[in-house]
Amino acid sequence: MKPQDTNRKGARLRISEIYASVQGEGILTGTPSIFVRTSGCNLRCWFCDTPFASWQPEGSYLTTEEIADQVARWNVSHVVLTGGEPMIYANIGELCLALKQAKAHLTIETAGTVARDVPCDLMSISPKLQGSAPAADAGSWRRRHNQRRERLEVVRELMGRHEYQLKFVVDSSGDANEVLEYLERLGSYDRQRVLLMPQGITQPDLEEQAAWLRPWCETHNMRFCQRAHIEWFGNRRGT
Repeated sequence: MKPQDTNRKGARLRISEIYASVQGEGILTGTPSIFVRTSGCNLRCWFCDTPFASWQPEGSYLTTEEIADQVARWNVSHVVLTGGEPMIYANIGELCLALKQAKAHLTIETAGTVARDVPCDLMSISPKLQGSAPAADAGSWRRRHNQRRERLEVVRELMGRHEYQLKFVVDSSGDANEVLEYLERLGSYDRQRVLLMPQGITQPDLEEQAAWLRPWCETHNMRFCQRAHIEWFGNRRGT
């Protein structure tokens, strides 16, 4: 999906779900939040846990006003704009502005492959590592994923404009070491805003990964990032 292809419905965005829950990842873990999940993604990670917003995108096309009205039904100050990949929408800035005008604290979850000038309070950037690519039988998506997944110049631009966190999904010690290489190429960054998160969608898998990843993070002065929502709710939609 190309960024310019996502605005065909005019001022509408395709939304797969809007729900109230608690942030389970990153520096705002534990914060009650409203999640607005856009549908559609320009990548295809093999471990994607929201295939209904990427591999098989679904949802309704809603106007900015309709989305903002749904968010306003909850008396919650924090809003997380996630996906899929929300930044592929050319009109995503209109939604961000509407949410900020409603006094929301806004987090945007992005893979850092598309840069747009949008208002937000926390840019949560999750760069995809080499091992994120889908299998060879995914056809052209493997090639397209590998071509798009790393955009250092986009990540630098987003970091320069916003408060940020860098959140890496790690599946092996090789992935963890790749994070060090990535950061060296990235340049300037705040090490306390770098979080490594274990790959997994069940609590036993996450605990197994954490057994080696947590001490690795301590050794390298980085932050271990739990997927607390898996522990709280399990791997299910609307959480």
